[in-house]
Amino acid sequence: MTGSRIGAIIRKDLREFSRNRFFVFMTLLGVVAYVAVFWFLPDTVDETVKIGVSNTVLSTDVGGVTEGGTAGFALEIYSSEEELRTAVEEGRDDIVAGIAFPPDFLEAVAAGESPTVLLLVPAGLPAEIELLLEGAVSEIAFGIARVPPPVDPITESVVLGTDRTGNQVSLQQQMRPLILIMVLMVETFALSSLVAIEVQQRTAVAVLATPVRIVDFLAAKGIFGVGLAFSEVALLGLLIGAFTVNAPAVLVILLLGAVLVTGFGMIAGSYGRDFMGTLLVSMLFMIPLMIPAFGALFPGSAPVWVKALPTYGLVQAIIRVTADGDSWSQIAPSLLLLAAWGVAAFVAGAFILRRRVATL
Repeated sequence: MTGSRIGAIIRKDLREFSRNRFFVFMTLLGVVAYVAVFWFLPDTVDETVKIGVSNTVLSTDVGGVTEGGTAGFALEIYSSEEELRTAVEEGRDDIVAGIAFPPDFLEAVAAGESPTVLLLVPAGLPAEIELLLEGAVSEIAFGIARVPPPVDPITESVVLGTDRTGNQVSLQQQMRPLILIMVLMVETFALSSLVAIEVQQRTAVAVLATPVRIVDFLAAKGIFGVGLAFSEVALLGLLIGAFTVNAPAVLVILLLGAVLVTGFGMIAGSYGRDFMGTLLVSMLFMIPLMIPAFGALFPGSAPVWVKALPTYGLVQAIIRVTADGDSWSQIAPSLLLLAAWGVAAFVAGAFILRRRVATL
């Protein structure tokens, strides 16, 4: 009997959702738009910096640098300084900067002199690129003169964190967690609106006047919310290739994410007084929850306060599975964090909704 009562409430919620043209339209539009945006984004990363060079001083291997370039550099040779200047100013040939060698560069360096080399950099070029160019010129000069640097310390690189050299994350992969979380956030608003309508119109009182118990009511809302959010995000994940690596792990991650947003949806719906009020309360949850996904677009470690947000584990788990191919054991900390937040949000949402219904 409990199952039939819960099923009846879920069927009622499905009818109400399908009759709401706004939510149906936004759901369909969101799926189509997100898929189109995702596949429009570049799926590769070019890790080579293209530099323009005037004259042909690099026609032979000098200091490990040739006309073909070197590690991290690709060189475009120009016949004159004027042509190089024009290319840098106009951004032609995808070059980011230029090195203008004087015509007598080889002879001057070989004679122990210090010729002037012009670095042609466009406005706004990152300072680190300019430093790389200065270092490249010095290495070329040492290679031509066959004189070792004044100091040649032994260096050893220790990469802290994930080493993505040669395996950069494309913009598509960076956007995947953001797109999935945005869909979950939309369903948070959809669920909160349905809950708010039942509270405002006192439909919940009419339902509880039947043999339906408050436990059945809360269970139905939770199941409906999780099912609605999970079905849409799973469909979107399928369309944007989220299941190409370790599909079972991705399914578990998205299911836990659906549980998380369902809890927040019940909280927002309990406090919403009308459409705008529900939207405002939902946005108070949605904006902070999306910060970890936006943070994933930028390199570097996330600050402590971002790691404390409920969706941080969701974002990290998606990235580590889909972009890095991590195993279950490697994503276990992120999954446990996400599960803990999901259970806490769901329990809090059920408790607040129960208190709200009891006051009607």
